[in-house]
Amino acid sequence: MRIVSGMRPTGKLHLGHYLGVLKNWVALQESHDCHFFVADWHALSTSYEDKLNLKELGRDLVKEWIAAGIDPAKSTLFVQSAIKEHAELYVLLNMITPLGWLERNPTYKDQLSQMEHKDIHTAGFLTYPVLQAADILLYGADMVPIGEDQKPHLEITREIVRRFHHLFACEVFKEPKEMLTETSRLPGLDGRKMSKSYNNAIYLSDTPEEVWEKLRRAKTDPQRVRRNDPGDPDVCLVFDYHKALTEDAVVQKIDADCRAGTIGCVDCKKICAQSIEKVLEPIRERRAKLDDATIDEVIQKGNEAAHAEAARTMERANDAVFEISCHP
Repeated sequence: MRIVSGMRPTGKLHLGHYLGVLKNWVALQESHDCHFFVADWHALSTSYEDKLNLKELGRDLVKEWIAAGIDPAKSTLFVQSAIKEHAELYVLLNMITPLGWLERNPTYKDQLSQMEHKDIHTAGFLTYPVLQAADILLYGADMVPIGEDQKPHLEITREIVRRFHHLFACEVFKEPKEMLTETSRLPGLDGRKMSKSYNNAIYLSDTPEEVWEKLRRAKTDPQRVRRNDPGDPDVCLVFDYHKALTEDAVVQKIDADCRAGTIGCVDCKKICAQSIEKVLEPIRERRAKLDDATIDEVIQKGNEAAHAEAARTMERANDAVFEISCHP
């Protein structure tokens, strides 16, 4: 089964990225044919004014993927903008996608309101679901790993496929199915969403000292004034980290000890720091062995493999549109 998924190169990856996406990718590559791509054109849909060095950020992103356990021998890793067929198919699909489908996209207005500090009233932002469709359809994805909130995006892709096949009387693309994934939504150190812009993230590249300094200042149960005051783990974000990263037996003990007031917040945070280190240490060690030349070679090989597949798909799509012939 073919899996296709991408990630935008907008900066350093944090624990939220690892638990929400990368950990799942690492597992999927053992049982599926995986294509993972650097979505640099997608980054431009919201960050076109930020003057990002997307080539450097893309290389860093692939390095982080490999350090986190993605194996280039098992998965195809490539850069979206290096495969011009993404843009070519995006143009064709834009020609047939009704404007109403895009304007009704439930996340479109949400993101417009959430990103009021940026001018994203652009054609690129409105039509990014069409580019997503091109990304998926070029490689014949059987499944796309998504969260529940992303289901409308994938449904737009399926609707575009049906409309293309109806208009041109030729079945060129697969209708991809969603692979709903359980994502650990790890809060930032201030309780908000973990984000670089909020300065509340623990990064995969952080040292043990940096992790502890950040964790030391993290919010806990505000009702606990003294060490032996009974606490409520359910209102403590550090406990959220424990549930995501610490062994179940230890989590249960921390829960009981906190409620009984027999463990202090500092000791609880020290255990949490150890759990985080178990995740970050092997990532750190693998990253240290990777240099830019190695990453560039991985990307080049991935780009070549991706281009060969994308070119075959575009040939069939162009035949259907321009020659009114069908080569499924």
